[in-house]
Amino acid sequence: MSEDKPGATAETSPAEVTAIPNGKGHEPGDDVMATAKTPPAADDEKETVTNSAQNSSPHRAENAAFNLPESQEFLSAVEDKKTTRFTDFEGKTSFGMSVFNLGNAIMGSGILGLAYAMANTGVILFLILLTVVAVLSSYSIHLLLKCSGIVGIRAYEQLGYRAFGTPGKMAAGIAITLQNIGAMSSYLYIVKYEFPLVIQAFLKVDQPSGEWFLNGNYLVIIVSIAVILPLALMKQLGYLGYTSGFSLSCMVFFLAAVIYKKFNIPCPFVDFAFNSTVSAVNVSTMDPGGEVDPACIPKMANLNSQTAYTIPILAFAFVCHPEVLPIYTELRNPTQKKMQHVANISITVMYVMYFLAALFGYLTFYGEVEAELLHTYSRIDPYDTLILCVRVAVLTAVTLTVPIVLFPVRRAIQQMIFPNKTFNWLRHIAIAFVLLTFINLLVIFAPNILGIFGVIGATSAPCLIFIFPAIFYIRIVPKEEEPLRSAPKIMAACFAGLGFLFMIMSLSFIIIDWTTGTSKAASGH
Repeated sequence: MSEDKPGATAETSPAEVTAIPNGKGHEPGDDVMATAKTPPAADDEKETVTNSAQNSSPHRAENAAFNLPESQEFLSAVEDKKTTRFTDFEGKTSFGMSVFNLGNAIMGSGILGLAYAMANTGVILFLILLTVVAVLSSYSIHLLLKCSGIVGIRAYEQLGYRAFGTPGKMAAGIAITLQNIGAMSSYLYIVKYEFPLVIQAFLKVDQPSGEWFLNGNYLVIIVSIAVILPLALMKQLGYLGYTSGFSLSCMVFFLAAVIYKKFNIPCPFVDFAFNSTVSAVNVSTMDPGGEVDPACIPKMANLNSQTAYTIPILAFAFVCHPEVLPIYTELRNPTQKKMQHVANISITVMYVMYFLAALFGYLTFYGEVEAELLHTYSRIDPYDTLILCVRVAVLTAVTLTVPIVLFPVRRAIQQMIFPNKTFNWLRHIAIAFVLLTFINLLVIFAPNILGIFGVIGATSAPCLIFIFPAIFYIRIVPKEEEPLRSAPKIMAACFAGLGFLFMIMSLSFIIIDWTTGTSKAASGH
């Protein structure tokens, strides 16, 4: 029973329960208030502390008067309502910025492979699978938020501690660290391999002769130092809402270009190598007999040897769970319902973008679509200005996603190694710098490391999306409120079982690929 665990309540183990959202926390001696009827301190982050802790800081007392109207507004919203008082600070990030941040966390480079997934499942089957995964992802976030609301903790690692003690906390922290390091590395691999090609195409350099600005290793270091590191040093995740909004606008541009190209590329398309002898204008979907070319008819349902590989791609298309609780932490006037709205809006927007990108990408190339959509456009014209701009937009989007993904890793490291330390700029900067240095070294010196990240993604992603939220929910929600045989806990148990199924399936495909040498299994985001 979870009641028997050490630190089973948020009040009894300050050292363990003290949440450090992106480096912000309390001293171990600070008490936690239990209800909203006790006025929270109104400092610049509306941190919930005791009166003695508040009076000990002149800076806090000064800001308390400055932020009085906002504090009063917060209190009036929850007055006379008994609610859980969280152990970490009250954030100030707006609803819209939170949607941008979570949407950016969801939107990964995986969108480039969804047209290929549709080609191997068919339009209808793809839509069904995408819908199921979106609903399951929303349900998973609901489980996390319900656990968080019951115990008053908004840290994934601390939910693990509340459910299973130190092993639970370490398992959650390690899974977040491995998953997000893998995701950041995959984004920087895109920078390493795509950025030189973009520069080469813009400069019309057909045969590079060792120029430093066409060396992916140099470019990935420059991007990390000039763009990613400054953003990763932000004190709070909420500050990245603006860059997240710009990142999402880049992906909207990508989507618009995919839709536009559908109506400008004939089917079947002609490879660039033959464009000099065959006029694309004369190519038609109609064969000489007047019938539509079979290669240009979309398939509603399709089952082939690659269909099974697309299921893990779709299953992990909405991975954002390590970022959910940090974003919840910094949400202004947070409630479980409000954060669920943030999650639902983010998932819905990404669902629409995913489907449209997959649909129009597939309807452009049909069975010829490649696993990386932009590569297929390059087969038609590698110097197409619009597609080059799209490549720059995608590079920008994945680059601006890296700092969002880095925040939960830094938080997990702090929860595991410095659980009762207050915010410290030196530690905050050092962890970010070491993480980025480590990831850059991986990307530069270990070009074949993606296979290992495939295994990591196949194990950590199902844990973070399916298994951990479900088993934490079963352990944390009191039996008096929901018995083990109640419908919600039975659903949670089935959800955990689904996670194990996805894990086994993904690992099986990767092992098959390694043994056969086809190397087509996808690894998550």
